[in-house]
Amino acid sequence: MFSSLDRNKDGKIDAAEIRHSLHSIGVSISLEEANRILQRIDKDGTMTINWNEWRDHFLFNPLSNMEEVARYWKRSLMLDIGEQLTVPDEFSEEEKKSGYVWRQLMAGAVAGAVSRTGTAPLDRLKVFRQVHGSFSIKKNALNSFQYMIKEGGPLSLWRGNGVNVLKIAPETAIKFTAYEQIKDIIRGRDKSRNLKGYERLVAGCLAGATAQTAIYPMEVLKTRLTLRKTGQYSGLADCVKQIIQREGPTAFYKGYLPNLLSIVPYAGIDLAVYETLKLSWLNRNTGLADPGVMVLVGCGAVSSTCGQLASYPLALIRTRMQAQVSEKGVPQTLHVGVGS
Repeated sequence: MFSSLDRNKDGKIDAAEIRHSLHSIGVSISLEEANRILQRIDKDGTMTINWNEWRDHFLFNPLSNMEEVARYWKRSLMLDIGEQLTVPDEFSEEEKKSGYVWRQLMAGAVAGAVSRTGTAPLDRLKVFRQVHGSFSIKKNALNSFQYMIKEGGPLSLWRGNGVNVLKIAPETAIKFTAYEQIKDIIRGRDKSRNLKGYERLVAGCLAGATAQTAIYPMEVLKTRLTLRKTGQYSGLADCVKQIIQREGPTAFYKGYLPNLLSIVPYAGIDLAVYETLKLSWLNRNTGLADPGVMVLVGCGAVSSTCGQLASYPLALIRTRMQAQVSEKGVPQTLHVGVGS
């Protein structure tokens, strides 16, 4: 694979060779986009890729042809921040039969674990602010950060990250499997036809609802562990035990309804904005069949942001309901987190 990209046989791959190789399979990208792809692999700053850099980058995802490389670059540039309400990716029958799908899902799970761990302090800040709101003495983000560090030390910024990472694999697998099954049901007898946009949306929403129903107790545990005081729980098992003893098993589905309702605006707006932006680009660039890697990433970032903005009120309600602590037979009161 490396030698086929190294067109001048000098032992190195440059941006022009990446661009030419992608163009040969019908994927048109600009020189700037090719440089960005190159920079992700280039470790020594020479703006070229040697064999060792290529081997290390694709060590856990061996690829045999340029089509697989193009798919890898397109699907590996998204940042996982813990919200998986979007419509799943589409895969061809060839990709499913070859095992590429599950390799890609596995790679996505690893990448998701890394990105969630990297953004965990911001995620804890978000949950902290959602639950405290304007009733807390922690008036702004900086004060909240300072309070969390003072209360539990720097490592407390990663509270709840373990279960947040742990739920990636089951959620992704259930969502993808359900999506494929629901698509088959919608297609009916004509299994080969492509789904229309609204059919993909329906399948994606139902698949998301299925996955969320299965892993939702982990969402509640993540919120409780994220907001816990120092010494409140000895670990995940202790958190489960205390919730069952104090509130009963139904506590694991607090906030489930608003969470379920948020799937529709999130997935719907995300898909609609993404397809609109991509179609708009194609209409303006009629000579190009493929928008290119960075255009698709840009469309995905904008559409995901729009989806999150639309569903945020429901996400806020969900988080506050998840954070509620009550004793059996006693009216519920809002748990205000580490500052209570």
